[in-house]
Amino acid sequence: MATDHSKFQRIVILDYGSQYTQLIARRIREQQVFSEIVRFDTTAAKLRENLPQGIILSGGPNSVFEEGAPGIDPEIFSLGVPVLGICYGMQLMSQTLGGKVEPGESREYGKTEMETVPDNELFAGLPERFVVWMSHGDRVSRIPDGFRTSATSANCPYAAIRDEARRFYAFQFHPEVVHTQHGTQIIGNFLFKVCGCKADWKLSTWIDDTVERLREQVGGEEVVLGLSGGVDSSVVAVLLHRAIGPSLHCIFVDNGLLRANEAEQVEDMFKAKLGLDLHVARAAQRFYSALKGLEDPEAKRKAIGREFINVFAEEARKFRNCKFLGQGTIYPDVIESSHALKGPSQTIKSHHNVGGLPPDLKFELVEPLRDLFKDEVRAVGRVLGMDPELLERQPFPGPGLGVRVLGEVTEEKVKLLQQADLRVQQEVRKLPNYKSLWQTFAVLLPVRSVGVMGDQRTYEYTCAVRSVDSVDAMTADWSRIPYDTLATISSRIINEVRGINRVVYDISSKPPATIEWE
Repeated sequence: MATDHSKFQRIVILDYGSQYTQLIARRIREQQVFSEIVRFDTTAAKLRENLPQGIILSGGPNSVFEEGAPGIDPEIFSLGVPVLGICYGMQLMSQTLGGKVEPGESREYGKTEMETVPDNELFAGLPERFVVWMSHGDRVSRIPDGFRTSATSANCPYAAIRDEARRFYAFQFHPEVVHTQHGTQIIGNFLFKVCGCKADWKLSTWIDDTVERLREQVGGEEVVLGLSGGVDSSVVAVLLHRAIGPSLHCIFVDNGLLRANEAEQVEDMFKAKLGLDLHVARAAQRFYSALKGLEDPEAKRKAIGREFINVFAEEARKFRNCKFLGQGTIYPDVIESSHALKGPSQTIKSHHNVGGLPPDLKFELVEPLRDLFKDEVRAVGRVLGMDPELLERQPFPGPGLGVRVLGEVTEEKVKLLQQADLRVQQEVRKLPNYKSLWQTFAVLLPVRSVGVMGDQRTYEYTCAVRSVDSVDAMTADWSRIPYDTLATISSRIINEVRGINRVVYDISSKPPATIEWE
């Protein structure tokens, strides 16, 4: 169930495969303007059906010279709406409109000081010089007719260009990343000064509209929902419960790959405290059997996904009157997992949910959160009056500890990791900045090393601790956890969890690493 876009002004982003495309959408939403990511090959005719206030061409990993490089319908430049090209989007815009693009002598990647040209509305209110984030190989060597320079850098004579008459703008840098100074204001200038947007994207209005549309979609029928206990499915459950009450049936699959005591906590929260109709399927041994002998991360994710579907389907068949399936799909899932939207982006890892059900379960999907980012989902939960402790839960992967036990997954290893992770959680919760940590967890490595405990030689597993700071999980930096806390975590794991004799701390950022190890 997608948002009714006609109720909000919107900015459309054509996705050319940049890892930052979602960040562009987020930066726009933060300024209370609705943004939508669509495929790069979306036609002008399609966009004209519900004309956006403005269009942004994202960056991307390709060169405009490559055979099969993603292009653009040139009629988009005749729609009469403002267009902003970023990085690859700038090169594509310049090439399409008659400019010249050539391979750069060297790739420019990182922070660069840029000097702006006066009287440019996108840089209004900004200093003459500031630092931006560059990431490109090709560059524009001749700008199209009608354009003029807006900013330069030492290595890039056309760091920004504009054609104010046609309201076309382009940047060789990325305003959406935190490394670019004043990036939010630059995007805001495009939204409000150029596109004339109104800040009308309000979640309170969205909730009322969504509850109404859920009732219209479901009617008097019943809905079955796969509840994981995470933020997304929990908010969907409460939202659906508000809309249709007892017609909602929740299924919680205990796959044996959850955090310590999590199954009991979920049952207490949703059944006892919130009064939802919750059915628990205890299926740990089935998942361990499905994972036997598997070491490849994608193979494990797919095996867990298949077994989840099997267990869920068996439980769902018990509700013969259900015609709808509720899911906690959020916008990053849609972009990363759906080939219908992601254009040329590469799949980093597969997501698993309850899609792909057997043909006898002919459910119609109910996905009320599919247009929201994670922080927006939490904000919806707050408006709905949900328990802050539940909403502030850190993200947890769908395959659970199956992708935090590296290599083959066994019940013994999962129990080790549960105990190690429990101690990590207990200690980081004592930090005054705990709520600002995006994700903190333990990983069990398929590495054994020699240690000494007392007078005894040990040969046991290594545990890695991972903690990152992020806004939306698209980029992340490792958390500067105090040494004393790390020391306590290490001491507790080594002394209290028999089977682990070494603890290491992961100081990798995303990119180039991912947040999860698998």
